[in-house]
Amino acid sequence: MKKLYPLLSVLFLIYWGCEEEEKLPTPVTITHFQDSPINVVIKWNMNEDTDFFRYSLYSSNNSSMENKILIYETETRLDTAYTLDSSEYFYYFQVDVMNLNEYVSSSNILNVLYEVFVELWGEYYSVEDTDSLNIGNNQLTGSIPPEIGNLTNLTGLWLYGNELSGEIPPEIGNLTNLSYLDLFNNHLTGSIPPEIGNLTNLTYLDLQFNQLSGSIPSEIGNLTNLTDLRLSSNQFTGSITLEIGNLTNLTYLYLYGNQLTGEIPPEIGNLTNLTYLNSYDNQLTGEIPPEIGNLTNLTSLSLSSNQLTGEIPESICDLNIEFSNSGYFNITNNQLCPTYPSCIEDYVGEQDTSDCD
Repeated sequence: MKKLYPLLSVLFLIYWGCEEEEKLPTPVTITHFQDSPINVVIKWNMNEDTDFFRYSLYSSNNSSMENKILIYETETRLDTAYTLDSSEYFYYFQVDVMNLNEYVSSSNILNVLYEVFVELWGEYYSVEDTDSLNIGNNQLTGSIPPEIGNLTNLTGLWLYGNELSGEIPPEIGNLTNLSYLDLFNNHLTGSIPPEIGNLTNLTYLDLQFNQLSGSIPSEIGNLTNLTDLRLSSNQFTGSITLEIGNLTNLTYLYLYGNQLTGEIPPEIGNLTNLTYLNSYDNQLTGEIPPEIGNLTNLTSLSLSSNQLTGEIPESICDLNIEFSNSGYFNITNNQLCPTYPSCIEDYVGEQDTSDCD
């Protein structure tokens, strides 16, 4: 019988090895979904082995799951999901299944691609999918959150007719795909951030009827695609920036109702596509530059209620304006001196000529 011992030992080892393999639990498969803008759920199928003992959920920022971290453990086979909190934004996950004999099988390694959302005024907006945001006349209050700068796919932003206050956040300059920006009729204060010059795709900019102050930044001259620039009814000071002459696509330029000083820059003559130029009710000084005659597409010119002096250039007669209609031509309440060009001599309105020769 002793001769049988070696053979029995081999058979026992083969049997024991088969038992070892059979003791490995059935691995689960994990997936994920985002059930709300702020909740990401890791989910796995239920393990149905009779000797099930525990699930262990691990996370890592390494695709090989090196240095993985245990974030959740359960002893209930029906518990097959876990909602991540805001501090658990890892990119890779794996679930280990353990049986009663403490043998473990690992699931697939899951690469989680998060859909990122931005919260604005109590609503959530997808960074990836939001390309237009129109919430004008919506009774919004408070300031414009800096997080708005995360919506980098925006091409249009309408926040007009609300009760927004505070400053325009510099993060607005991150929205480089923006072509339309309308903040009309709010309670915004502070200056225009120089980062506005990053928005080189802008065609329409309306900041009218706020309480904005400071000077018009030179960076606004970067917005060479602008067709509409509307800055009226604020508290802007300083001179009209020379860089405004770069905006050769402008058709509308509204600067009225501010506290602008200095002369009208001759660079205004570069704006040959301009049809409306309204800069009344400021504190502009000096003469009307002769370059204004270059604006042959102009149909409306209002420079009234300033402190303009000197003689009016004859080139003003080159403008395509119905001078007799005060709704389209108004230079009254200045200090402009005669003699006046014949095309407007009957339409200059009241002028303080006390300092004229």
